[in-house]
Amino acid sequence: MEDYYLFKTLVLSSVLLIIYSVVRLVYSIWWRPIYLEKYFRQQGIGGTSYKPLHGDREDIKRAAMEALSKPMTLNHQIAPRVMPFYYPMVQTYGKVFLSWYGSRPRLIIGDAELMRLILLDKNGDFGMVPAFSTSCANLIQRWKSLISCEGSCELDVAPEFQILASDVIARTAFGSSYEEGKRIFELQKEQVVLVLEAYTSFYFPGLRFIPTKRNKLRYKLDKEIKTILRDIIAKKEQAIQRGVIGPANDLLGLLLQCKDEANQSLRIEDVIEECKLFYFAGQETTANLLTWTMILLSMNPIWQEKARDEVLRVCGKQTPSLEAINHLKIVTMILNEVLRLYPPVTALFRYTQNKTRIGEMCIPAGVETVLLTLFLHYDPKNWGDDVEEFNPERFSEGVLKATKDHQVAFMPFGWGPRICLGQNFAMIEAKMALALILQQFSFQLSPSYTHAPRTVITLQPQHGAPIMLHQI
Repeated sequence: MEDYYLFKTLVLSSVLLIIYSVVRLVYSIWWRPIYLEKYFRQQGIGGTSYKPLHGDREDIKRAAMEALSKPMTLNHQIAPRVMPFYYPMVQTYGKVFLSWYGSRPRLIIGDAELMRLILLDKNGDFGMVPAFSTSCANLIQRWKSLISCEGSCELDVAPEFQILASDVIARTAFGSSYEEGKRIFELQKEQVVLVLEAYTSFYFPGLRFIPTKRNKLRYKLDKEIKTILRDIIAKKEQAIQRGVIGPANDLLGLLLQCKDEANQSLRIEDVIEECKLFYFAGQETTANLLTWTMILLSMNPIWQEKARDEVLRVCGKQTPSLEAINHLKIVTMILNEVLRLYPPVTALFRYTQNKTRIGEMCIPAGVETVLLTLFLHYDPKNWGDDVEEFNPERFSEGVLKATKDHQVAFMPFGWGPRICLGQNFAMIEAKMALALILQQFSFQLSPSYTHAPRTVITLQPQHGAPIMLHQI
């Protein structure tokens, strides 16, 4: 009898679990998307209609594959290639519209004022310049060794700047060098491929817990990265305890100091996650900024000469100091214009935890908003009719006065309370590297260069950046 009641209980529990799962599934893939579509339509927000399970995913993938299949002419109208699905949507529905990634609603926003309000809704240096100059000097020496007797060579600068940025991150954040952190960079590059693969695949709740070959590889990579970082952290803690180094001589030391001062509210797992982010974001942002800067200065030799004249006037042939870097106005203007035309991150993502009102628009909880940074940077309403031209002069009076009516429309590092903490870090590193390069080399695009910007988490040249270097 007892076995019978146990069996009956198990059967009833199984039936209830199945009913709950079915109801939950119907709610997720049918009722809620239909409700949200109607909700936004009532606010006058257009966009694509919901297609069960897939949404716009297949159309997004198809548009991306078509765009990446061919290069573009040598101009800066990159939005149709970098965001091939959203570009015609903006032309059809305006700067605010609804799209679907599977059953997940995406509110796509390209309006400057709305983006500012969303980003406003609820920084530190640690001896960076010596590490910057050491890493940059190594880059210059490596490039000089490649120069032929004729005084020139062809070089793909994209991987060169990846190595430079990696070395800077390793030195300033962890007190090591690129060689010591090389394995972390390699593992994170493998992770990027898997992340993009998962992002474009069909989503089903709980799928990531199934021990598939891909999921096993994801867990393996994550475990290896965390093991390496734990070892680095342990060595750092031991060195601090022995008094070999100070507690705040690099980013990791500062994080560990914060952990101790926070009475364990900052866990070692939190420190590991911060290290992972700094390794990846710090490398990608600066490397891509420098790559696109070399490309654009090759396309605009007059601005290359203006920047070189300024560097030689302010710094001579000496390694720039922090004070000298702060006086490089033309170099700063150029970097800002590169960030406008080729922002490292072409879109920012925010997720509503609660019902939120932005301007006249009401957004329910659980909606992903996609802020189209790239479209904002190419909006003639904010930048004028020459919006697709490389014109650093627009930043001659600073960022705030660069746009028409001085509206906030320049967000390469985000905006508001969650603006990228590495903004100053990236800009100082880029100025240092560019100044040293301009002192030693002139450069132009190689005939083999193919103009093909694409997004792989960050905005990159699809076929590299071959440049002809000439020593001066």
